[in-house]
Amino acid sequence: MRYDRMPIEIEAPEEYGYENIRCNLSESSFTDQTLESLDLKIPNLKLIYNEHRGGKKLRKLVASGGDSLHEDDVLITSGAAGALFVISTSQLNPESHLVVVRPNYSTNIETPRAIGCEISFIDLTYEDQFQINVAAIEASIKRNTKIVSITCPHNPTGTLISEDSLRQLVAVTKKHNCLLLVDETYRDISYGSQLPIAASLGDHVISVCSLSKSFGAPGIRVGWLICKDQSLQTTFLAAKEQMSISGSVIDEWIAEQLLARKSEILQVTTAEMKIRRSIVAAWIEKEELLEWVQPEGGIVCFPRMTREPVGGTAGFYKRLLEVHGTYVGPGHWFEMPDTSFRVGYGWSTRSELEEGLEAISKVLREL
Repeated sequence: MRYDRMPIEIEAPEEYGYENIRCNLSESSFTDQTLESLDLKIPNLKLIYNEHRGGKKLRKLVASGGDSLHEDDVLITSGAAGALFVISTSQLNPESHLVVVRPNYSTNIETPRAIGCEISFIDLTYEDQFQINVAAIEASIKRNTKIVSITCPHNPTGTLISEDSLRQLVAVTKKHNCLLLVDETYRDISYGSQLPIAASLGDHVISVCSLSKSFGAPGIRVGWLICKDQSLQTTFLAAKEQMSISGSVIDEWIAEQLLARKSEILQVTTAEMKIRRSIVAAWIEKEELLEWVQPEGGIVCFPRMTREPVGGTAGFYKRLLEVHGTYVGPGHWFEMPDTSFRVGYGWSTRSELEEGLEAISKVLREL
């Protein structure tokens, strides 16, 4: 495999330096939590190799979120990124073909590129409200297609596929004997009805999620993949064992505590994110130099400039950061033009969010 660093990681705020950013709207997660804010005190855990699949209690908590799911359908991984790496490296090779939606989270594209497989992109557009065209996906499937890969809620736009379209995709991929991978990292925050866990809809469907985004706990590196095909699960487990053997006892204990209080935590978080989304919506409504598709889930959105900013896009991002201390995720992080950018409205404080949005409006107009 050939590895190249991803722009989204090269330019990540932790690489640039958090101390250099005042209004950080580039983050894709809820506010980072602490053990104290979560009212957690780590007990005197025995630091053993734990169960390779992940602790049974933790896997039961994950499986409880979907109909017909069992703890043996769950594999605990090192974040959603670890799950995606396990899936790609075990299922793809240079002779394989992948169909993937774009824009997308970089790992869903870059790991298959490192493997060297053929990739067909299904590009989503503002004009279509970033909705997936199932017919276009089916038309892209070939005899050697191993995986069709989507995100839902979509990263970076926060849009949702309809349940009818999701079920159509399940049927299409089953018909063509390929896997359907659904990155559900933002599933836990929804502003309307919530879709079923995709893996509950078919044995060939794989769901990926984590505690990094909706729970504000990226530092514990706990994610998972769900798949009801036990033969695939054996392969995924073998891949995990060769990478890390098992997960962290401490991380998994924290994850258990969070998922045991899932309803309580998400009720508070979702209520706050609705307020944050309304702040962004009110700003967009009066900002004639930007347009968006309103997110229906998650905590990110993807505004687009209606005209080139004063001084061009490179100058826009430079002034926004260096003069106003505001950081957003430029379009090239997602292989899109830099006239679009991701705004994360869940990580900063409300006042920082409002200040950052005001800065964007200023820099769109000023040199």
